[in-house]
Amino acid sequence: MSTRIAYLCLQATKEGQASYAHVHEIIHGLESLGFEIDLFEPAYARSSQPTSIMKKICAFVTVQLALWRKLSHYRLVYIRSHPVSVFTVLWAKYHRVPIIYEVNGTDGDLFTGFPWTRKFSAFFKYLTRLPLTKADALIVVCPEVVDWAVRELGVTPPFLIPNGANTELFHPDQPLARALPQPYMLFFGVLARWQGISNLLKAVECPEWPPEVNLVIAGDGVERAQVIAAAARNPRITYLGIVPYREMPAIVANSLAGLSTKANAPGIPLTGLSPLKVYETLASGVPIIATDFLGQADIVKEHQCGVVVPENDPSAIAKGVAFLYSDPQLCAVMGQRGREVISRNHSWTARAKDTAEVISCVLHADADDVCRGGGRRKMLSAPI
Repeated sequence: MSTRIAYLCLQATKEGQASYAHVHEIIHGLESLGFEIDLFEPAYARSSQPTSIMKKICAFVTVQLALWRKLSHYRLVYIRSHPVSVFTVLWAKYHRVPIIYEVNGTDGDLFTGFPWTRKFSAFFKYLTRLPLTKADALIVVCPEVVDWAVRELGVTPPFLIPNGANTELFHPDQPLARALPQPYMLFFGVLARWQGISNLLKAVECPEWPPEVNLVIAGDGVERAQVIAAAARNPRITYLGIVPYREMPAIVANSLAGLSTKANAPGIPLTGLSPLKVYETLASGVPIIATDFLGQADIVKEHQCGVVVPENDPSAIAKGVAFLYSDPQLCAVMGQRGREVISRNHSWTARAKDTAEVISCVLHADADDVCRGGGRRKMLSAPI
């Protein structure tokens, strides 16, 4: 008989966003290993229309009530971190249903992404941190968040399982079905301030950026208007809008290089990154230009599969583009190195197996022994 698991994700997963790939790839991987997974997420995840705050609040309540009514059907609840999910954590705890809690950042990241929450920082810290102390096991996506959880909350080191890539979908031999200006650099993902979109748009204007090279941007977010305006002004910039997950690999594989040139918010300590776009770009046999931040820069430096640049430096980005464009042979070598390391260590198949091992630990061992220092804990991720 398969193990039935409830997966709660209160962050709406929409195609073109990293959360969509992470949630659905892990679910698919677990299902291929014999688990039965029911995903509970807000209905507006399937809508392209903006959602009001009141509708979001109603959805948070409705989704969790639906899970609570069926809670007895599940052997375990897997929760992707969200401040409001604390109520399901407490409900499952009361009914003695094991909980695995996936942590994708700190409460500082919440305050950065949603500045209004700083006015109620004590309240949101409580909502964010309480589930970490109640869960039967924690899964964390980067080492720096592990350190934060241990330092701030005194929990035993969580299981470290970084992001990954679908190496069957993202590979070098994907034919390009749509016409795009060649050659091109590629950014894809959420168009948020911390993605460094302004720096990318400035980099194209720098004299160091080769005039033959285009910039293609795919995704949506608050910086969308800025991107549209830049594309109208500069013929070297092409904006694709939202691209379905299954169409993205061909666009990645045919790019000159990918871009993960994030910009840290002033005064906010960086807790480490594990961006899907880095794994998916490298899995496609394409080098990456990445900001020198913990997590994403480590894999580039260690395996020499791209270029690392300082943050908030459009000129450095432009020089990185020129460097890669000037040496196609080196580009190919970097791409091959990246493909090899992702296939070997960072596929979603490997991530699903790691997650399945955590599930097994929780279901078949004493929770205190597994999660609070009984000597069985180990880091499950492959080395980066």
